[in-house]
Amino acid sequence: MAQGPDLSITIDGPIFGSGVPLFSDLRLKVPGGQVLALIGPSGIGKTTLLRILSGVEHRWHGEVLVGGQPAEKAPMPGYVFQDARLLPWLTVEENLRAVAPDLADARISELLREVGLAGQQKAWPHALSGGMQRRLALARALSVHPSLLLLDEPFVSLDRAMVRDLQALFLKVFSDFETTVVMVSHDPEDAARLADRAIVLLGRPARIAADMLLPGRRGHRSIEEISHITANFAAAVDPIGAVA
Repeated sequence: MAQGPDLSITIDGPIFGSGVPLFSDLRLKVPGGQVLALIGPSGIGKTTLLRILSGVEHRWHGEVLVGGQPAEKAPMPGYVFQDARLLPWLTVEENLRAVAPDLADARISELLREVGLAGQQKAWPHALSGGMQRRLALARALSVHPSLLLLDEPFVSLDRAMVRDLQALFLKVFSDFETTVVMVSHDPEDAARLADRAIVLLGRPARIAADMLLPGRRGHRSIEEISHITANFAAAVDPIGAVA
């Protein structure tokens, strides 16, 4: 499978009703296949940046290229939201076909097997646990054959045991699909476990306060390495090490 696209990001804005830019001279290049984590306080613009990368947010100035194409003209990315956003009146397989109408039965079975939901085609969303709903949301994102995967707080409101299971699944997906990944997280530990690189955003308008290539191999870092990385994140945010 081909590696995911390079990203080239140059943003001044976006400009909302107040006329105040959300970003200040944000310049960032992401090589294909890299897993990039975005860290910063709530409201800093992390989700807005994902929306710009997906091509659905147009109220900004600059240039964002996905594989050399403007974001709005690039192939559809896979997008996993903060909540599963499943359609409760549709079954599991119908939720997948809501974004990929031509999805064959065999491909649905394959996707569900890949995310640990084998045999759940006819289940209703309300019958799935919170973790299973997140797995289905990931399967839905993968149903469009994305080369770019955008993750917006994919583990929020889940207990840590469930998060660990889902992190293992995401790591496998990153490896198997060789996608470029941009992941928003409020939890530095998630970034330390899953990402190759992390960007810390701070200020108003937001700027890149730190750009860190993370040591070791994602998914294989020791507890000590993870602790050291999270401490570096904290130091980038404030002198006493408190990540907002």
